[in-house]
Amino acid sequence: SICPGGSRTHPRAPAAMLARRCVISAGFACRVAPAGQVAAARCFTAAGPPEEASQVRRNAFKEGIRPRPGQRRQIGLWTGLRNTQVAEMISHVSGLDWFVIDMEHSPNEIGDVLLQLQVSQRGKAEPVVRVPWNEPVMVKRVLDLGCQSIIFPWVNTAEEAEAAVAATRYPTLGGIRGVMSLARMNNYGAANPHYFKEAAGQICNIVQIETVMAVDNIEAIAAVDGIDALFIGPSDLSASMGHIGNPGHPEVKDKIADAFKRIKATGKASGFLTANHADAKWALELGCNFVAVGSDMQMLTAAVRSASADFHAFCEKL
Repeated sequence: SICPGGSRTHPRAPAAMLARRCVISAGFACRVAPAGQVAAARCFTAAGPPEEASQVRRNAFKEGIRPRPGQRRQIGLWTGLRNTQVAEMISHVSGLDWFVIDMEHSPNEIGDVLLQLQVSQRGKAEPVVRVPWNEPVMVKRVLDLGCQSIIFPWVNTAEEAEAAVAATRYPTLGGIRGVMSLARMNNYGAANPHYFKEAAGQICNIVQIETVMAVDNIEAIAAVDGIDALFIGPSDLSASMGHIGNPGHPEVKDKIADAFKRIKATGKASGFLTANHADAKWALELGCNFVAVGSDMQMLTAAVRSASADFHAFCEKL
């Protein structure tokens, strides 16, 4: 017999053996019922029972970043190592709320994104894909893989924000997204008839504010229907202001503080990235709704350099 996850069991296997738990390569675990019990096997993931297969996956991160009294701030991490174990660890055991799979400034390609979504979407930290650019083809591809949260880089105007939203919406429903009849996003078409009409409600659209022009247009960008959050990119913003490599410059920090204030006034969520934990806390104090407090490469580099310096210094004293 074959359990729903695809694992084959011997028809004459003893009940005790049939009760064992078998782990499937796709990430499922199936417990086969012993003789005398309900014949149907139960499939579940490491994170618990699956969501109803006929419903669009609920995006808890989209709801989590929504500004409201008593909102629990969402803490995340940037990733660029294109590693499934890193994605799995962050999602399942780190305690973080979200993480970015970066396609703009890292070697992540579409196949890498698929694998990282597969290992993380049943965990507790939402995978957010930063696409390489605000254009519809790559957006369509990551959405078809099941991605539900996207960061669009370098959005400077309301028109560019409208284009970002349109790439995530189907025709006649506010957009231009191409229609794939069955793929990972709708459980391969087997049991999800509502996806095409309901998908947009669970897609989180985040636009990056990375230039002086974008800051000037915050209110217009935030007013675009379908934009969930505006994310301040301190590195590019500092470069736009003539302070490249110095996002901590007083003029840059004043500009960021003003941006947070104005985003808050629009009712949309604000996001931020910094490896400086003092700056991360500063952003949260200013009302930022979700903050990435570093990256996998930055944390690995810092830990390795620290260990190297510590042990070389120790050895010199021997």
